Amino acid sequence: MPHQPFLGTEAISAGLLTRHSLVNRHERVYRNVYLPKTAELDAATRAVAAWLWSERKGVAMGMSAAALHGSGWIDARLPAELYRRNGKNVDGIVIHRDELSDDEVTSIRGIGVTTIARTAFDLGRRPGRIPALIRVDALANATGLAPHQVQPLIDRHPGMRGLVQLREVLELMDGGAESPQETRTRLVLFDAGLPRPRTQIQVGRWRIDMGYDEFKIGVEYDGEQHWVDPRIRARDIEKYAELSARGWVIIRVGADLLRYRRQVIVERVCTALRQAGAEWPVIARILDETAA
Repeated sequence: MPHQPFLGTEAISAGLLTRHSLVNRHERVYRNVYLPKTAELDAATRAVAAWLWSERKGVAMGMSAAALHGSGWIDARLPAELYRRNGKNVDGIVIHRDELSDDEVTSIRGIGVTTIARTAFDLGRRPGRIPALIRVDALANATGLAPHQVQPLIDRHPGMRGLVQLREVLELMDGGAESPQETRTRLVLFDAGLPRPRTQIQVGRWRIDMGYDEFKIGVEYDGEQHWVDPRIRARDIEKYAELSARGWVIIRVGADLLRYRRQVIVERVCTALRQAGAEWPVIARILDETAA
């Protein structure tokens, strides 16, 4: 059997498996839906399994649609999400009954799934500005989604809940974010009043997560692997030495700063910008408030 979900009854009827091998060599994902024990149950695979459970009639929505469109950073433990006119939630599957127009649905490998724009429309309206932006950033990173693609849906569904937040999310969206932490770091700078940094700045053979090109100030989020993996640490040493030689100042952000000391990030970026010659009034305000 392939390393993807399948219907147990179909596999047995086709003579591909016996009941014994089905039970002993495969994991039951949903009723009559199985996956080989050697296969990984990620978010996209869970979406396919839920679609099979629906007798191939459901439409993947929300996080399941995002996973099928290629979004990263989706927790595989989250329930799958399907659009169905009838039915109720089951363990591991959330059923949505929102009305979908024909042009809001597409097909991926024969599976019904909301379009990229409709998926962004749904995810960007969900409660929580930061998680909504993280999800839409990830979708944009995977697909090249642009804000103007979602606007027709806002015009079509003027009474839907969450449109105020969605508009803000679309204004802040940046497909250059390559992790939730990069989205959060960018938002810390924006919320402090600093100009929006440019993402994925190419300098020679290196890319900088975000920064301000004109002043050669970069900001990088470094996950745990940057500190504990010798190969990554050695690469970082080379990277930052070369960037320094090119005149760049890099502000490195870790989990502790991002979670508990966001103001330190802002202060360090403002100090570096001031030293590089930036004269934005917001810099003086932030640093003056810090010194007070």
